[in-house]
Amino acid sequence: MSEQQYDLFGGDPPAVRHSPTSRAAAAAIRPRINALHMQVIRYLRGCDGATDEEMQAAIPMSANTQRPRRRELELMGEVVDSGRVRLTASRRLAVVWKLKPVPVAAEGAPHA
Repeated sequence: MSEQQYDLFGGDPPAVRHSPTSRAAAAAIRPRINALHMQVIRYLRGCDGATDEEMQAAIPMSANTQRPRRRELELMGEVVDSGRVRLTASRRLAVVWKLKPVPVAAEGAPHA
């Protein structure tokens, strides 16, 4: 994912249609959503994966902001489950998320 702007949801972050507060939150985050996606991506580039809790502490970003951004990146195919888990502060297991691996061109294969 480059630093370009993504338009995953037709320009609008997802919201629960029947909830005025959800729609208001989506409208409020819209101008910042791409920058928030990039914060998550930059953090994951610099580590060997992280749980949501670890991302929230390191970026720092509240859970109500970070988790939806990570989920959106997951839906875009940019962030994937690493297959690993780690304990959270509350001693529960949590998925370790990582950036989607970048395919490596086979030796002798033309580069895209």
